[in-house]
Amino acid sequence: MAYADQEMSGNKITAFIIVALLHVVLGYALVTGLAYEAVKQVVKRVTTVDIKEEKKEEPPPPPPKKDVAPPPPVAPPVRINVATTPPQIVTVSAPPPPAVVRIVAPAPYVAPPPRVQPKGAVPKGNPGNWATSNDYPARALREEREGTTGFRVSVGPDGRVSDCQVTSSSGSPDLDEAACANIRRRARFNPATDGEGQPTSGSYSNRVRWVIPKD
Repeated sequence: MAYADQEMSGNKITAFIIVALLHVVLGYALVTGLAYEAVKQVVKRVTTVDIKEEKKEEPPPPPPKKDVAPPPPVAPPVRINVATTPPQIVTVSAPPPPAVVRIVAPAPYVAPPPRVQPKGAVPKGNPGNWATSNDYPARALREEREGTTGFRVSVGPDGRVSDCQVTSSSGSPDLDEAACANIRRRARFNPATDGEGQPTSGSYSNRVRWVIPKD
């Protein structure tokens, strides 16, 4: 029994060793094979170059040719005879325009300045004495009519009254007539003089006041 157990134990050990070697061989083979495949894949990826073929773009086809109509026929130019006789040129001398006559108005006459300052007629004496209360018309005195007569007399170169005109009435014709009648008879003047200092006609204006005298 003891011998058989020892023999059995030796066989188990041998079998265990063989199994272990097989595992080692298989593991080595497995590791080596896997490493080889990995290296092979890496080399394949490194050495493989992805080359894409470039596509060439073809130019578009030319447009179809259009039918071009032939040009229309052109008639030859007409020959013009330029060697004709030119028209005769007649020169007409036009008369000159009439001269413009300008009428210049004569300058207005300007009298030379007088050598002496002209003067008007000046009464001699007191004009109040030409018609007084003594000259009062009798009818106007009875009717107690009063008023003022305005007058203008024309004086000649001799200093005498040549005309008398009533410029404003007193309201009584007999008083106005009495005023002019007495002035013509009594009035005397130094005559008016012209620019040469010579006596000339003149005029004089004033008034006569008719007032009834009181006793």
